[in-house]
Amino acid sequence: MSPRKSDATRRRLLDAATVDFAAHGIAGARVDRIAAAAGINKAQLYAYFGDKLGLFGAVFRLHADSVVNAVPFMADDLPQYAVRLYDAVLERPELVRLAAWARLEGVVTDNQVTESPAVVVKLQAIAEAQRDGRVTASIEPQDVLALVLAMALTWSAVGPSATAASDDPPAAHDRRKQALSQAVSGAFGAGAGRPPKG
Repeated sequence: MSPRKSDATRRRLLDAATVDFAAHGIAGARVDRIAAAAGINKAQLYAYFGDKLGLFGAVFRLHADSVVNAVPFMADDLPQYAVRLYDAVLERPELVRLAAWARLEGVVTDNQVTESPAVVVKLQAIAEAQRDGRVTASIEPQDVLALVLAMALTWSAVGPSATAASDDPPAAHDRRKQALSQAVSGAFGAGAGRPPKG
């Protein structure tokens, strides 16, 4: 199989698995259903990913990386980072659904996120901003990042409030993003007084 065909097959598998995992969870997803949707046999799926958990891990990383790559990060503008995450989650709800299923089913995904090079860079940037007095230094960098992420996900499918949808009135999105920006600014002392963009 040529590398290009192999990449296309792998991508079809990931796309089919995303739909199945997001809809049915890890336990409820079916390898035969995913393979059929991707137009391959189960043996090929196992050759690519090993087993169903390996496939789920690949799907989770794909969507986590897409959000990481889509949302620029600056430690001294955490409010704007949170607002951009709010928008990214609206555009890519699959990641939140996958994370919710993983948590409900006891599948650990934290190391797939926290050990990624992109997250390490973010933690280093937060630590530097803390040393420079641009971000409150009384909270560990990993906890700053975790809290900002939690705040940005407040209106997501895993948040405690009503879930935001892309077709909500623009005024509702603006209200939430303004509140989010102010809350992050007040909590971490970064970007105080800046209105959210977008």
